[in-house]
Amino acid sequence: MAYTSIAALVAGGIGALLFVLGVIRLCRLRLANGCGHCLLGTLLVASGLTVGAVGANLHTYDRLTQERDVLEIAFTREGEQLYTATLRYPDSPMVERYRIHGDEWQLDARVLKWQGPAVLAGMDSHYRLERLSGRYSDIDQERGRERSVHAMGRDDGLDLWRIARDHDRLMPWVDAVYGSATYLPMEDGARYRVRVSQTGLLARPVNEDSRQVTSDWR
Repeated sequence: MAYTSIAALVAGGIGALLFVLGVIRLCRLRLANGCGHCLLGTLLVASGLTVGAVGANLHTYDRLTQERDVLEIAFTREGEQLYTATLRYPDSPMVERYRIHGDEWQLDARVLKWQGPAVLAGMDSHYRLERLSGRYSDIDQERGRERSVHAMGRDDGLDLWRIARDHDRLMPWVDAVYGSATYLPMEDGARYRVRVSQTGLLARPVNEDSRQVTSDWR
């Protein structure tokens, strides 16, 4: 986020200048004044690094201002309860493929929502895809058959999600930190479109194969 990068640079720059000024005054034997400047400079540099780490972590999330397309997922049967999932993203040529065991697919995401000063500062809700996994319709198979779980996102910088979840009193501007998931049946040739809104993930069938298997599954 641009504003977090700017804030980190400003705090770090001022802190570095104050630290240098403090060192100069220490060299001139102005001990009290020099120590104060060094301490304040160190605190500002540390604050800048923290803000920068938070900004780096927010870059792993996508802004969420309204309902939007996340991806399209299609399935090819490779064997009994085994499929290849092909993922395509809007406005991107990237294509990803994953092998998934089971009868159903599930997509999980993290969602961050803001309140108070964060909203006034123009911060939108953010989401980040977390994992794609397979599910078995039969609970006994779910316990004993081969599972498949694939990581979908990266986790750079300071883990804002974990801090907001474990230390909510330290981050009162975070309105909600929650996980969202959607799952539907797999079938050869089935295609689904996944969208995300302020309330979480939503998947819809987009061809006859997916509509048919979803109708039978219900």
